[in-house]
Amino acid sequence: MAGGDLLELWQRRWPQCPPLAHELKHAYRDRWVRFHSLPGSKRYPDTADEYRTLLDRYNTILDELFIGQEVYLITCDWSDSPEPGARPDEQARLQPDARRWTSVCNNPDETDPDFVSYTHLFVSRTVWRRGAGDDLLRSVADDVSGGVMIADSSLERIHHPYDGGSDVLLPTVAERDALRHRYARWLSSHPEGF
Repeated sequence: MAGGDLLELWQRRWPQCPPLAHELKHAYRDRWVRFHSLPGSKRYPDTADEYRTLLDRYNTILDELFIGQEVYLITCDWSDSPEPGARPDEQARLQPDARRWTSVCNNPDETDPDFVSYTHLFVSRTVWRRGAGDDLLRSVADDVSGGVMIADSSLERIHHPYDGGSDVLLPTVAERDALRHRYARWLSSHPEGF
């Protein structure tokens, strides 16, 4: 799918939010659930066992959402220019076949051009299988990569891994509730689910 077509599909599926992973949970709270990647809501792994645990949790949810399906892997970079520069080496290594999708102005109401910033999104496609994104997920867990989204080809299901867990957005409240129930032991004890 061409970048413009993908952006049009995004706007149809998620009209209340630009393609910025961190904003989805606020705009679509009724279809959002957060899972923590380590027991006790620990944010960063320190041991090989903790990396195994967090990769297992990420992959368990991802398999449930996407196993055997073609998915979009969406990564991003930031700059003060509407055009992206060269991709950082780590991103180029993790997603070598990615192409630029779109750029989003992070603060469109800012009047001082010195304070305007942009998020540049890059996309590639793959068929999801367990472990397909482990290098990228480790990079996210280590807070090296951010703003990552993994989505089905219709953009109805979105998995946004972050350093500490993952936000999942689903097409319906019922699907969200069913997933939340199946993995209740990975939920936050925070009253709002954070």
